[in-house]
Amino acid sequence: MQATAPGSSIDAFIKQELPASGAPGVAYAIVDNGEIRSGARGQTIAGGDQAVTPDTPFLIGSISKSFTALSIMQLAEAGKVDLDAGVATYLDVFRGRPSGAITVRQLLSHTSGYSTVQGNSMHDDETSSERELAEHVARVAEWEPAYLPGERWEYSNANYQVLGAVIEAMSGQDYASYVQDNILTPLGMSNSFVSDGREPGKIAVGHRPWFGGNRAYETGRTERANAPAGGIFASANDLALYLAMMVNGKDDIISAASKSAMLRPASEASPFYGLGWFIDDEARTAYHSGLVPGTETLATLAPAQHKGVVVLVNSNSGIGFGENLQLRNGVTARALGLEYSGEGSRFWQKVTYLMVVLLPGFYLASMIWAWLSRKKLRTKSGAAGMFSLWFPLLAMIVMAGVLMILIPRIFGGSIGLLLLFQPDFAWAMVVAAVIGPLWAIFRLSVAYWGRFNSA
Repeated sequence: MQATAPGSSIDAFIKQELPASGAPGVAYAIVDNGEIRSGARGQTIAGGDQAVTPDTPFLIGSISKSFTALSIMQLAEAGKVDLDAGVATYLDVFRGRPSGAITVRQLLSHTSGYSTVQGNSMHDDETSSERELAEHVARVAEWEPAYLPGERWEYSNANYQVLGAVIEAMSGQDYASYVQDNILTPLGMSNSFVSDGREPGKIAVGHRPWFGGNRAYETGRTERANAPAGGIFASANDLALYLAMMVNGKDDIISAASKSAMLRPASEASPFYGLGWFIDDEARTAYHSGLVPGTETLATLAPAQHKGVVVLVNSNSGIGFGENLQLRNGVTARALGLEYSGEGSRFWQKVTYLMVVLLPGFYLASMIWAWLSRKKLRTKSGAAGMFSLWFPLLAMIVMAGVLMILIPRIFGGSIGLLLLFQPDFAWAMVVAAVIGPLWAIFRLSVAYWGRFNSA
């Protein structure tokens, strides 16, 4: 792809790029000095007849964090929250614990000490209680942060789950009601809502990668516990109203000064993250992406130009194949007149995906080879022979650990989390982790079974 120019056609780009990404649908909206332009293409569910429109709600994922940060700023302006006070000031469950000293500002800027892995544990900790958020945060309070507060930056959903509980405690409303009453309704975001434990109704259905294609992922009931970190549903047109507010330079639902504070680095430990927004000093933009099972999103602000753009895609990217990154970044660059030359071939990502997906087949082929070579295996003796017979079992156990523990942690969580976002890749890992040791055991059985029979 050539570098973009401000006048490039977004709709023409989407027409070209959407089939390449494999996503069923996309919606976008652009804000330029208060003027809104939007568009959409594709279907709300693959193979369906319901078209995506700029008014179709999507689960926006971590863009929701900016709504939580905005809510905290509203409470701060009302004198109900001090950004530099410890969280124990507002939540009794943190009192008497080391984590109680974590400040609200550190939670907002991901410098609390909670790790990415800790933040992603919510996906394994769901309940159906109306107090789901408070109950989850009570468990978070018992955790020991991975790092000292203020020591380093590390993105963690736990920070915003705790902030959601602070909002509830200091406003007297549940998180969904507060955001609805103080942000969505005042801005006229009529096609937006917050996860409140019920099924979401008519939305853009998410899709996840499945061996070269995509499968629909029905969310079922929504999660209250993760709503402050990633549980808001919104349409492209509604998010345009939200972005327009963030770049208008006016005092409205919060002051212009608070908006500016959100869009600059929060501290020395957080040079590229503000309060609910990533900061790109070189491009002079602030942005936040969203990633939830089945959906990927990107919202970007150019405050000095009073511009903003949001892109919503109802599919998760594959690894190397069927990725949405170029679709989201290409639309954003064209909307803001930024240079962008595409994501390249993604060669190594493709190689990694193919290696993992083909690994179970390799192990099965190795079992067949072990049976066909059984006479040779049964003749192995001495130290070298025993090593060649037994070392593969040790190697396969180690490989299983790499597949089931190490690689998922690189992605920021557990194998269960990876199964949520990348089910094809993750299932290939699970199968390989099982079949690898079985191959080594089968190989040993073939070698020793013949010896015992001969004896």
